[in-house]
This record gives sequence, structure tokens and C-alpha cells, in this order.
Amino acid sequence: MTYVPTPEQALKIVDSYNHEEFHRVHARTVAAAMRWFASKYDPGKEDYWYSVGALHDVDFELYPEQHCVAGVMLLTQKNVDESVIRSAMSHGWGLTETPFEPTLQMEKILFAVDELTGIIWAAALVRPSKSTLDMKLKSVKKKYKSEHFAAGCSREVISKGAENLGWTLDELIGQTLEAMQVFERSEGGLLGATVALKN
Repeated sequence: MTYVPTPEQALKIVDSYNHEEFHRVHARTVAAAMRWFASKYDPGKEDYWYSVGALHDVDFELYPEQHCVAGVMLLTQKNVDESVIRSAMSHGWGLTETPFEPTLQMEKILFAVDELTGIIWAAALVRPSKSTLDMKLKSVKKKYKSEHFAAGCSREVISKGAENLGWTLDELIGQTLEAMQVFERSEGGLLGATVALKN
């Protein structure tokens, strides 16, 4: 019998396969951003979007070379509903061997914000405040345009994600920044959020 994990159940699954702090923090960051986007574009489905966001990299620590393929296996073993698996693994479309193309708005948003959250966190951490709360769109764009800053975060994927959504890059960055600010505010600052995410 399959099921749709609650946010708490999704995080438990993530933590059972991921022990490195980075992967746990990233899962929670993307999940929180997805919750914010759901509140705007799919009200009432915030928990569902959160769980999909939390599970998107469930396999990355153990199976980096089989990313989004091993994830299907791991989540199937946990009896996670196929709809959740499909949406979570679709973010690797064109980048991994995943068979799932992002077609739903939720899937397209996940594809677009995954890498972008990494740039925003990195940009916040080098600020004197170490916070997203006093960041402006132009600050993120400046870091985005510097190819050596957070070089592991693909600008090509982010740009393609915005295009798939029919959004400008400014719209995508601005909304993702706002989502992360709401998340950080609820956790009492960036460092507080990071500590909370570890636990």
C-alpha cells in the first residue's frame, strides 16, 4: 500500500539515507521554498509540495552517479506514492537518466529553484549580516552573473527553469529570494535556520 508522506515523514526518509549536513540542509531549504510557492500557486497543497521538495535529492549522497534513478528505487522501497516519486525525480530531466519530464507547474518550479537556492544561501553567507533578510534582487543577480561564485550551481539549469515556467529570470530569482526570506524569518535568522535544519 503506497502513501503520500507528510513533511515529517519525508524528512525522516531523507535523513535515513543522508547523513551529511549539506544534504539535509539542502533538502529542507528546497522543501521550504516549495511550500512558499505552493501557498501562492496551489493553495491547500503546501504539505504535498514540501514533501516533494524534501525528497528530490534523497539518493544523492549514496548514489550520485545514479541520481534520480536510484531515488525511484529508494522511494519505491519506502512505499512512497508514484506521483510523489515522479515529481521529485523529474528535477533531473536532461541532467540525469530520469525518465520523468517536469510537466506539472510544481515540477517545473522544483527544477528551477533547486540550484537557485544554493546560490542564494551562498550569497547570504558572505554578507556581513549572514542573512537573506536584507538581500535585494540586484545583490543576488550580481552573484548569479559571477560564474566563479557558487560555481557548482548551474546557471544553465536555472535559466532553462525560468524559461520552462514562462517567467523572466528576475521573476524566478525574486520569488525564490522571497520564499527563502520567509523561511529564514520563521527560523530566527540564517544561522538559526541552519542549526534548526541540522536537527
